[in-house]
Amino acid sequence: MKNDDTNFNRIMSGLHEVLDIVEGRAQPAKVHVPAEIDVKAIRTNMGLTQAEFAARFGFSAAAVRDWEQRRRRPEATARVLLTVIAKEPEAVQRALEAA
Repeated sequence: MKNDDTNFNRIMSGLHEVLDIVEGRAQPAKVHVPAEIDVKAIRTNMGLTQAEFAARFGFSAAAVRDWEQRRRRPEATARVLLTVIAKEPEAVQRALEAA
């Protein structure tokens, strides 16, 4: 019964948020995607090689190498993930280990 109440409360909370947005009392959340990101700085701050960084966070080693050498720019979704890795690497690691 508690799970039903919890789920109901979450759904109702979400519906109230939608209503506030529709009626102009609130703005939808927006995600800032950085235009550029220094992958090498993130990796070196963590003390990882390119191969270790790639393996830990699910990137290919070639992609990490190309990003660092500016041959390629990470896609928006990768830039978002890299931003989270820069700020909360343990959280990303826990999420990926649980997956």
